[in-house]
Amino acid sequence: MVMLAILSLVMVACANIGSPEGGPRDYTPPVMLRSNPIPGAVNFSGKKIEINFDEIVNIKDQTTRVVVSPAPKEQPIIRAQGKKITVEFQDELEPNTTYVIDFTDAIEDNNEGNVLDGFSFAFSTGDHVDSLQVSGMVLRASDLEPMKNVLVGLHSNLDDSAFTTLPFNRVSRTNSRGEFTLRNVAPGDYHIFALRDVDNDYKMARTEDIAFLDRIIVPSTREFTSQDTVFTFDHRVDTIMTATHTEFLPNDLLLSLFNEDYRSLYFKKSERQGDNKLFVLFSATLPEMPTTRVLEPKIYSDEWAKIETREAQDSLVYWLTDSTLIKADTVRLEMSYWQTDDNDSLSMKTDTLTFARKRNANERKQQEKAIKDREKRDKEIEKLQEKLNKLRREGKDTTDVAVELQGLRDMMKVKPVLLKIETCNGNVDITDSLWIKAEAPIGSIAMSGVHLEKMNRDSTWTTVDIPTMVPSNEWDIYRYVAPQRLEQNTDYRLTIDSLAVTSIYGIACDTVRTTFKVKSEEEYANLHVNCLGFQGKAFAQLLNRNGKVLRTVDVKDGYADFYDLLPETYYLMMVLDTNGNGRWDTGNYSQHLQPEDVFYYNNGIKLKKFSDITLTWNVYDVPVDKQKPEAIRKFLPEDRNSKLKKDEKNKKNGNEEDEEEDEFNSNGFINNSSYSGNKYDDVKRGVVK
Repeated sequence: MVMLAILSLVMVACANIGSPEGGPRDYTPPVMLRSNPIPGAVNFSGKKIEINFDEIVNIKDQTTRVVVSPAPKEQPIIRAQGKKITVEFQDELEPNTTYVIDFTDAIEDNNEGNVLDGFSFAFSTGDHVDSLQVSGMVLRASDLEPMKNVLVGLHSNLDDSAFTTLPFNRVSRTNSRGEFTLRNVAPGDYHIFALRDVDNDYKMARTEDIAFLDRIIVPSTREFTSQDTVFTFDHRVDTIMTATHTEFLPNDLLLSLFNEDYRSLYFKKSERQGDNKLFVLFSATLPEMPTTRVLEPKIYSDEWAKIETREAQDSLVYWLTDSTLIKADTVRLEMSYWQTDDNDSLSMKTDTLTFARKRNANERKQQEKAIKDREKRDKEIEKLQEKLNKLRREGKDTTDVAVELQGLRDMMKVKPVLLKIETCNGNVDITDSLWIKAEAPIGSIAMSGVHLEKMNRDSTWTTVDIPTMVPSNEWDIYRYVAPQRLEQNTDYRLTIDSLAVTSIYGIACDTVRTTFKVKSEEEYANLHVNCLGFQGKAFAQLLNRNGKVLRTVDVKDGYADFYDLLPETYYLMMVLDTNGNGRWDTGNYSQHLQPEDVFYYNNGIKLKKFSDITLTWNVYDVPVDKQKPEAIRKFLPEDRNSKLKKDEKNKKNGNEEDEEEDEFNSNGFINNSSYSGNKYDDVKRGVVK
């Protein structure tokens, strides 16, 4: 009996199998074991696809990552159930057609989130499966960022209208590195497009991000051989093995994604944002300023408002300067402006805009309270004055009453309002100008009241003439600058007299005195860039660590010169300025116009004090998809295995961190291809057409 009891305990212990502790972590993606139908099945007549894997799987963001082509009228139902994925079609499949379910990088295992990248499943309702494929990458045209989850499609209809009216013949999505492969393509001639399909109709709308190539794509294959050498244990050649491979072409397509910046222009709203402030907003940039005329009330000045605009030129603020308009409960303007009509062109429209003064209940209560408080103090002052007069008549001491009366009168006085202004102070860069900034729109600056002096070597001060100050840019009505260069390594003293700066409402500044010093040239560096490999006009831009543009210069005689730079690490970008307007321009599909080419110098440039650096940059030396430095990239791929190993190490060290989603599963680019800076062909391979 004792032996039986012991044996029973051992058996129970063996039956209670616990989870093993530790062990190697899984870094491998799910593996497909079988499917119904089999991959590449022909004459398929069902409506349901089942795919089984070796572990439990999930489908991530299937609405944005999984695509079926040709696109069915109704989207199929796609589910992950344990180790199985099912796809159920809701409508009849087209006869004699190859279908592709492209999962891109949507499938991952349940435990570690290892991504099965580039997985697709193909079958045919006819007697054969199309087998060609094309591949490439989608980069954002303006900054060379890889674009993920973007549709890439082929059209066999070569008319321009196909992109705007027909769904794609074959479609896929880019992965997190912007890479795509269109599989199971039929032989033929195609146009290729990329599309951020906001309305999910597989067709271009003018407001969506797009990319296109004007040349025809002809899918093809090329066979090539490779050799692998097997060595003996003592490093002698044992066997040389030769293998034949098939390469699908083209495999290096570069699509530059852009937005036409098309927005229908129309009036959006208007409101009175204060007694003296009228706001008008439009849906897009105005081609020119609207014309306005005051209808109500009657005005006494032609200069009835100061107009402020945003840099985007899509809104206006009318700062009222006529007292009649400011006091009026309602202001009506007649405004004529451009708008987009039914023919998608601009036409002039005239509207009447009404701006009514709005005060909420709290504001009304405060106003009523202020009136009552004033009436109350007026009565108190009147009583104290009578009491004071009485004491005087009686010859009594009036000191206490007089003090109390004066206190009430002081409370009733309106304190003078002064215009607050800022100006140069402390250490100033040698690239700066003398400037003044006010808290309200500046009406005038009396230059006779602005005095600038510089310190001489003998510590005496010398007056410096100042040119008339002007707005710092065409839309800034708060900040004025003096267009002059200040001397480096020099101390300055600035005095602004009271009343010298006045707002549009006549409110003047108080006296301002400040001192500042312009830095020495020895604290700066110069950078000269010898730009090679391009033709035509171009401009270069210097960027900081956040990718913000700090300086823009034209490339003249092959050089981009940046002077007076603070010691820092900078980044360099160039734009081929096709039309010479000094800014990057987007593309236009109907005009077959590509966006202007952009290049990045692929390293940071570290400058030290008092250095003068010259570097040579051939814009085609580095493939365009590898040009942008990682330090300023917004979408930086991270190898998932490296991240998992790092997480594992953190846990072993007791530094367990929450695992973040790894949206970049780096397995290397399709066919290890890369691109040059040419928008259409890889000039590194000499395939310029």
